[in-house]
Amino acid sequence: MEYSKIVFVAQTGTCREAMAARILDDFTLKRPVEICSRGLVVQFPEPMNQKAEAVLISNGILTDGFISEQLTEEDLTEGTLVLTMEESQRDRIIEQYDNSIQADIFVLTEYVGDELEILDPYGGELPVYGLCYETLRKSIKKLVRILNEESSKEASA
Repeated sequence: MEYSKIVFVAQTGTCREAMAARILDDFTLKRPVEICSRGLVVQFPEPMNQKAEAVLISNGILTDGFISEQLTEEDLTEGTLVLTMEESQRDRIIEQYDNSIQADIFVLTEYVGDELEILDPYGGELPVYGLCYETLRKSIKKLVRILNEESSKEASA
């Protein structure tokens, strides 16, 4: 299926999901897709986690103007691919959001064929965030390949 929007979701909206959205923004997709990140528990808007931001910047990825946002029912529209960092987060979205479309909600690593979930680096040292970045980038590279292959199939159909 061709998606017009991709929403990365994790717990607070300030770390893995934000990194994933910015990493995907750094790649070229064959067709325009809205890319955003949301948290399951956002008490108030916050900037990106400082260590996550430092890792992105050190890899040449801009983080300007990032503010965390709560996942809402409006984010879960048809044509939206929702990618979580953990299975428990996917299950929570399916349980708590009435208009969630189960067939469009996946754990990122499961969607791209990787085995392990993206571990939460929160509270770790900077190298732990760097490892999280590398893991995300590897999975997102596969995601880009999948999305671009789908675009090519649609174009040739």
